[in-house]
Amino acid sequence: MIISIASGKGGTGKTTVAVNIALSLKNVQLIDCDVEEPNDAIFLKPQIEKTESVSLPLPEVDLNKCDYCGICADVCAFKAINVFKPISKEGNVLFLPHLCHNCGACAMYCPKKAISEKQKQIGIIEIGRSGSIEYVCGKLDIGEIKSPQLIREVKKKINKNKTVILDCPPGTSCPMMNAVKGSDFCLLVTEPTPFGLHDLNLAVETVKKMRLKFGVLVNRATDSRIIDDYCEKMNIVLLGSIPFDKEIAKLYSKGDAFLLTKDKYKSFFIELIEKIKVHCAVKL
Repeated sequence: MIISIASGKGGTGKTTVAVNIALSLKNVQLIDCDVEEPNDAIFLKPQIEKTESVSLPLPEVDLNKCDYCGICADVCAFKAINVFKPISKEGNVLFLPHLCHNCGACAMYCPKKAISEKQKQIGIIEIGRSGSIEYVCGKLDIGEIKSPQLIREVKKKINKNKTVILDCPPGTSCPMMNAVKGSDFCLLVTEPTPFGLHDLNLAVETVKKMRLKFGVLVNRATDSRIIDDYCEKMNIVLLGSIPFDKEIAKLYSKGDAFLLTKDKYKSFFIELIEKIKVHCAVKL
């Protein structure tokens, strides 16, 4: 079973929930898909056994072969290549790498074969273990913006023989959608605030359009009526809540998973997984 942990906004507690669910289970794999800010290692302190580079092909134009016909610019849907045809001086080709989606169309359609492709690293994948937990993490290189591509490569490491927990990026844009795609169940973590409710609603609309089974977990739930009422009104499964606890915050600030010192929560997360299994068997 693949369970994605997501939310509409940052800071709701996705990493807290993902790490503690993993610690409560046996035969589990935890994949940190939040490649721009991976934090699971802070709490799991895994031993990294292998590191892999992730690269994407980028076009490189040989101006000695190019006749500035402009076909490459015409076939580029994202306007990453712009051709300036010669008038009184020599022409030029302007390539914008951050707009490139690495489709290879420009090289394929160039009649002069003036475009080749070179590999550029966008990030790395770390693979290791933390006790019995199989750990995988993507780390996007500084200055890179292609997190969806790296997330897709990270998810190729999914071990379907285990219960897989995907710690997903915040928000509802391309990184989050690529992370939750293909999961059996999406657990939306929220907080009982107006901002939390607003962004939870965005996340709910997103996973509904993706036709994913999902439910809600409330974190820091001193008074969760604002979320409870919303879930009741929208007929959304409310799977539980974690109360506001200063001791949990202290442990978090030290990089400690609270499940290891607060035993009462182990049964909470085990029951949470059992609820998820029930709802995975029901068409929502």
